[in-house]
Amino acid sequence: MDNLIDGGALLRVVVVSLLLGASIPAVFALGVRALATDGAPRPATRTLAGYACFVLVVGAVVLGISSIVQAT
Repeated sequence: MDNLIDGGALLRVVVVSLLLGASIPAVFALGVRALATDGAPRPATRTLAGYACFVLVVGAVVLGISSIVQAT
């Protein structure tokens, strides 16, 4: 029965899923927070940081979709 499940591969999948499953939404939330206005003008560095967070999230999504498409 032990030959049916590769424990090392299962552990890698779980760890990567937890890391990416938590970090991608967190980066998106940081981007939203960076672009939020409090009634005062937003500094250019916050605007740049917000857009950089969104670019990172879109890049992760595109990378994930392309890896799924190439695997099939």
